[in-house]
Amino acid sequence: DTSASWHAKYAHSAWVYVGNLPLQLTEGDVICVMSQFGEIEDVNLVRDDDTGKSRGFAFLKYEDARSCVLAVDNFAGTKILNRSIRVDHVEKYRLPKHLLEKEEEEEKGAALQEKKN
Repeated sequence: DTSASWHAKYAHSAWVYVGNLPLQLTEGDVICVMSQFGEIEDVNLVRDDDTGKSRGFAFLKYEDARSCVLAVDNFAGTKILNRSIRVDHVEKYRLPKHLLEKEEEEEKGAALQEKKN
């Protein structure tokens, strides 16, 4: 019975926080490393608005919330390029405003395209 586990609180969320990432890693690098425990649906490597450089942390969505448990349990403290990364559950993830707006625009465009067909 996993209901007694602290992971149960996050059973509905497939998002994890990954912190203390080496700044030179790209989204592809993060996906490559983190996909060891499941299929990744989305990644948001947070970047500086002015320079576009990585700020050293990311939010990642797995296809299945069970993959989050594996990632949190197995990646915490793992070293990547001599930096100990931090991996933790995210209870409620909200897309950043600019990504949310982009997603809404894409949905509107798809709906208009369907109406035309």
